[in-house]
Amino acid sequence: MGPREFVVLMAMTMALQALAIDAMLPALGQIATDLKVGDPNQRQLIVGIFLISAGLGALIPGALADRYGRRPVLLVSFAIYLVLSLGCALAQDFTTLLTLRAAQAIGSAGLAVLPSAIIRDRHGGDAMARQMSIISVIFMLVPMVAPTIGQAVLLVAGWRWIFALLAVMSLLVALWVYFRLEETLDPANRQPIRPMAIATNMITAAADRASFGYVVGAGLIMGALFGYVNCAQQLVGEHFGAGALFPLIFGATALCMAFASFFNSRIVERFGARRVSHAAVLISILLSALQVWLAGQPNESLLQFMPVMAINICMVGFIGANFGSIALQAFPHMAGAASSVQAFLRMVIGSGLGIVFGLAYDGTARPLALAFLGCGIATLVLVLWSERGRLFRRINPPGALREVTLPDAHC
Repeated sequence: MGPREFVVLMAMTMALQALAIDAMLPALGQIATDLKVGDPNQRQLIVGIFLISAGLGALIPGALADRYGRRPVLLVSFAIYLVLSLGCALAQDFTTLLTLRAAQAIGSAGLAVLPSAIIRDRHGGDAMARQMSIISVIFMLVPMVAPTIGQAVLLVAGWRWIFALLAVMSLLVALWVYFRLEETLDPANRQPIRPMAIATNMITAAADRASFGYVVGAGLIMGALFGYVNCAQQLVGEHFGAGALFPLIFGATALCMAFASFFNSRIVERFGARRVSHAAVLISILLSALQVWLAGQPNESLLQFMPVMAINICMVGFIGANFGSIALQAFPHMAGAASSVQAFLRMVIGSGLGIVFGLAYDGTARPLALAFLGCGIATLVLVLWSERGRLFRRINPPGALREVTLPDAHC
């Protein structure tokens, strides 16, 4: 498989998780009405439950992929995603739908976790950050078009057909993986399926100081972003009166993030993942402070809210891939377990906070603005701790890797 095909395939694999979230957004109101949901804020759980369950499920596929290889675990994840998408399409009550969404997210977590491990098998350091950024460009296009896809389905059919479409798309990408993706796990790096070995690997990956601040910091930034995703339909579509333009506006913010990821891929090897992401965190804090001020003004308009929100989301594009590659640099010999535990922490923190921030929606942009500001400041503190008080360092020049020596339990 050539490098371009590899990039597109990894991006499409990861994008299925995003599609399962963002394609639902235009249908939340219709689903809530059809399934007789009382509290209007509870419709957000269709998204929030999926996110937090994906975080919990992230602990599972990495260790299995370190033992059995990336391909078989990835294909099982595709199968679960497909079957439970069809199950969601047939759900007759809200509780059943949420249960199936949770099961789908847990069982298909490998779609989000394993691409990072596969990329780590092939690349390291800033080269990995560049590869992740290129993949993120394609990956970020999905949130841009997903609400429009969902809206298009609603124009000709009911919300259940959105889940049917997810099943078809997962089948197509699974066939692509089956016929074209080679196994990337080095046989010398296969890890045993022993509880102590898995626990040791995961604890090592989670506790490493140089990685911890970046993993938790990424989770906080994701929490603010997921808070926006959870309440976007109410905030942008209803409060700011975007109405039928909501999918286009939401997609435009995703396009901003995709542009940022593309630009990051062009500069990260020159300037280093740390320098680029540290600058993005500082800029995000300033933008979030401006958002708080704007939210405190009477009659804040959509034209005031969206430009600042879009630029702040751009900063997420400079933070996400770089933080992920920095956190994973030290673990080439157990990339699956490290990717799992780091994805678990990011997703559980991010999705949990996203639910809290979404449910805090009070008819204004103030709770979301405060969420972005608080998460940005906390992320800066965590990065300073991991970097021992120094920002903008370039620890690893191109091609260099720092590795952690593991106890004998994983051998």
